[in-house]
Amino acid sequence: MLEISTLTWLVTIGIIVALLALDLILAAARPHRVGFKEATAWSVFYILVAVAFGVWFAMAYGGDFGTQYFAGYIVEKSLSVDNLFVFVIIMTTFAVPEEHQHKVLTFGIILALIMRAIFIVLGATLLSLFSFMFLLFGLLLIYTAVQLFRHRDEDPDVEDNPVVRTARRVLPITDEYVGGKLVTRVDGRRMVTPLLIVLIAIGSIDLLFALDSIPAVFGVTAEPYIVFVANAFALLGLRALYFLVKGLLDRLVYLSTGLAIILAFIGVKLILHWAHVDISPAVPEISTTVSLGVIIGILVIVTVASLVKTRNDPTATAHAGSLKAHKPRPAEQERD
Repeated sequence: MLEISTLTWLVTIGIIVALLALDLILAAARPHRVGFKEATAWSVFYILVAVAFGVWFAMAYGGDFGTQYFAGYIVEKSLSVDNLFVFVIIMTTFAVPEEHQHKVLTFGIILALIMRAIFIVLGATLLSLFSFMFLLFGLLLIYTAVQLFRHRDEDPDVEDNPVVRTARRVLPITDEYVGGKLVTRVDGRRMVTPLLIVLIAIGSIDLLFALDSIPAVFGVTAEPYIVFVANAFALLGLRALYFLVKGLLDRLVYLSTGLAIILAFIGVKLILHWAHVDISPAVPEISTTVSLGVIIGILVIVTVASLVKTRNDPTATAHAGSLKAHKPRPAEQERD
């Protein structure tokens, strides 16, 4: 059992909040188009921060917990790439100006961290009280994997999101982004800008991702602290990674398939752990080291296969994948 002092928790949260504040201040102080060099520098910085933390953590708490952290970090980092697909779709759907995308992403990351923190507390509490939650989490991940694989060539329909539809219906919205403001006045009437709707869309999508990513990382470690830091450090680099790879995302044509396989694998791992504890010690378990190797192997194979596919077929385009079939709108049905 990993014992983390209150001081360590406070220092960890303080570092994460400081990094988020830095991102938010930079986004608010100097709205601009983030170039390749800047995105690369920030991406490398956040990866080095995550690796440095992992090295310190392994030295301070042992190699096994260090392995759990790196396995959790890689799982969350790979799932966050799928987040990027959806962020690109949202930015394109709502035509967000490039100078405001930095701010949107930073707020989106903050929302994602808050939601994941809530789910981590709930998940850890449930797992500590009811061992059968490992079975339920495993079945949830396998169901998600099957749905993602079935709809791997589709994209989530942002406009069909019930939260976004409700916001559009009940809120007065301006036609323009009005300098990146969330709320403004037009002819004396208080109105929201499309930027607020974008944040609502990202927030609701973040909620869905949290429902999958938290059980997934609990599949490689049952320690709430490791789950939290793995999520936090994976998400902190998401903004920079977005600007770095958004032009390359279309080439990762097999990413959704790979993520579906990873989720299914972790789901099986959780079910085996439940059976080992609640049914019989003779039921084998999958170690964290094996999990780490399998996850890295799948990601490498998926990346190489995607690049080979797009090289041989330049028309092939990647999709974020969806958990449900896309419902055509009336206009689309008429065209069909």
